[in-house]
Amino acid sequence: MLLKFIPARVEYPRGLADLDSQLPPPQRRRAIGASPVFRNRLGAVARLAGLACMLLAALTAAATTAARADGCPKPSDEIATDRPDVTNSSIVVPVGSLQSENGVNLTGRDAGRSIDGSNSRWRLGIAPCLEVLVDLPTWFGSVKSPGASGFSDVAPAIKWQISPLPGKIDLSIAAGVALPTGAAAIAGRGAQPYIQLPWSWELHDGWGVSGMFTEFFRPAELTGQHMSEATFVIEKKLTERISMFTEYVGDYPDGARPTQLINSGGVYRITPTQQLDLHVAFGLNRNSPNYIVGLGYSFRVDGLFR
Repeated sequence: MLLKFIPARVEYPRGLADLDSQLPPPQRRRAIGASPVFRNRLGAVARLAGLACMLLAALTAAATTAARADGCPKPSDEIATDRPDVTNSSIVVPVGSLQSENGVNLTGRDAGRSIDGSNSRWRLGIAPCLEVLVDLPTWFGSVKSPGASGFSDVAPAIKWQISPLPGKIDLSIAAGVALPTGAAAIAGRGAQPYIQLPWSWELHDGWGVSGMFTEFFRPAELTGQHMSEATFVIEKKLTERISMFTEYVGDYPDGARPTQLINSGGVYRITPTQQLDLHVAFGLNRNSPNYIVGLGYSFRVDGLFR
């Protein structure tokens, strides 16, 4: 999801946020044992990889004059959410369906504790393989230490499912902007656009891999105006209702050291259109939160355009 990490205190539209909610401003992050040269090279590699994949998506889109309706999601399909992992779904919601995704996170950083919720995202299918979505303002507050509190920005976006590509790889491209409606201490200053490329590949016996490249822009900030994010997920469907995943999340801001996390969790589908989820994340360097624990509930309502 986009808006996934937290305080100290900056919001990047969901994909970064929920863990869908918690990373410090880029200029304040520090990695263990990472020299500025190593840091900058990693950031450059992440940006180049992300831009290359986005270019590939654009070329694929240009070659595709219209999405084939018979290959797009249908109301009979089970719910596919952008949570609880940072990596968003490569599958859009069906035409005429409204999906609501919600959750709460508890984050530990050094001796401090903070909580955020409800990390709500609304997604509406408006055409075959096309959806509009909006991240609603999320409240952030400190639990055990002094710190800023308040709401994040509202962030509308549009998402197009380009896939399936040859080899049954699902691919989507999304673009949006966080509007300056929240507290500056939480969300930062000015409008913050982003472009995002989630993908997924179903393997065999319930196994699958997925990932996402995101470019965040914060033109109103004096420092840390650009950040690249790369994620990679390995998931396993254990039963018809239960799935588990493990995810790597790396953020590479300009002029600062990267932030890296391992995020693991699972989902339980109560019905084909309702889902409970749980995730636990641990930081891999000093720039990251010590841990993030989150719970969520999502549901979908079909047939709104009848």
